[in-house]
Amino acid sequence: MFHRRASRASVVATGLIALAALGLTGCDSGTDDAGPASGGGPSVIAPGEPGGPNRTLSAEEAAERRVEDDSPNSADVSYTRMMIEHHSQAVEMTGLVADRAESAKIVKLAERIAASQKPEIKMMEGWLAKHGRSGKAGGRDHGHDHATMPGMATPAQLANLRAAEGKAFDQLFLTLMITHHEGAITMATEVKAQGNNIQVEEMADDVVAQQTSEITRMRSLL
Repeated sequence: MFHRRASRASVVATGLIALAALGLTGCDSGTDDAGPASGGGPSVIAPGEPGGPNRTLSAEEAAERRVEDDSPNSADVSYTRMMIEHHSQAVEMTGLVADRAESAKIVKLAERIAASQKPEIKMMEGWLAKHGRSGKAGGRDHGHDHATMPGMATPAQLANLRAAEGKAFDQLFLTLMITHHEGAITMATEVKAQGNNIQVEEMADDVVAQQTSEITRMRSLL
C-alpha cells in the first residue's frame, strides 16, 4: 500500500546505510581519511514533492528525516471532495434496488456496495475536517459537476433507472454501476500518481481493490 512512498523512504535508508558503512571503514583503517566523513559525510539525495526538484540532504539531515512529509496537496483534496459525491451517487443507486430488482444476487450486491461506500464517505468527510477543508456529499459549491467525474450517471440515466423494474432494471443497474466503478478506479489511480498524502493513497488503494472485485462480480451477472 505504501509502494510509492516506501520507495522514497528507501532512498534515504540506503543513503544512511552507506554513510554508516563509510564511518565504520574509517574507524577500522586508522587513517586520517575518516576525517571528512565525521565532519558531515557525503550528501543524500531525497525525492521532492510531486513535480518538484529533488533535495540534497546532509548526513545529519538525512538521519533526522525519519518521517516523510505527507502534507495533502490540491490533488488529495480535490479527489476526496469529488469521491464523496461519486460514492453518494452509488449509494443513491443502490437504494433503488430492493424495490425494483428481480435478482436476489443483485440485491445482495447492492447491499454490499452501500455497506462499503457509506463508511468511506464518513471517512473522507472526516479526513477533510481533520485537514481544515470543507466538503460534504453533493458539494456543488466546490465547482464539481458530474461532467468532471468519470463514470457518473446522468440525470436522464438515473430517471430511467428509477422507472425500470425487474430484468430491465437489473440490466440497467449493472451497466450503470460498472461504468460508475470504472470511473472511481480512474480517479483513484490518478490521485495515487498526483497526490501526496498517505491516508488518501490508502483510501484510493481500497477503492481500486474493492471496486475491481465488484466489477468482476457484476459482469458475471449481466
